[in-house]
Amino acid sequence: MDIKSGFLSELNFIQLAAPDVSNKDAFVFDKMYPVAKYVYQTASDFSVASNILLVVIFALSIVVYNLGFAKKLKFWQNIVIYFFLFVGCIFLTFFATYLPVVEGLLIIALVLIMYKIGLRRDKKAQTVQ
Repeated sequence: MDIKSGFLSELNFIQLAAPDVSNKDAFVFDKMYPVAKYVYQTASDFSVASNILLVVIFALSIVVYNLGFAKKLKFWQNIVIYFFLFVGCIFLTFFATYLPVVEGLLIIALVLIMYKIGLRRDKKAQTVQ
């Protein structure tokens, strides 16, 4: 066996041992969480999909902030808070493709909505008595 045939047989073995990368899109989409997968499959382009995902994450972050943490602030203070919230959402968008960021924000929003409803019921019951 000469060097060339030995090298080619070794190369064939390496190619057989390597994972099949011919279907990269299916491999990537299988690792995504449902909301990110839906956005990336229905959008016309990957950059449009990432912008849609950024808007969804930012909107949900605003809802969560207003339900759980917002206080009456001056206008310029709200602008600063929303600016830094947007910057944080840019980082969360990178994680949202393979981590359940949108799903987590949805669950947090639902829990805070239920908390606010319970709080209103308690206040209403206290005012009636």
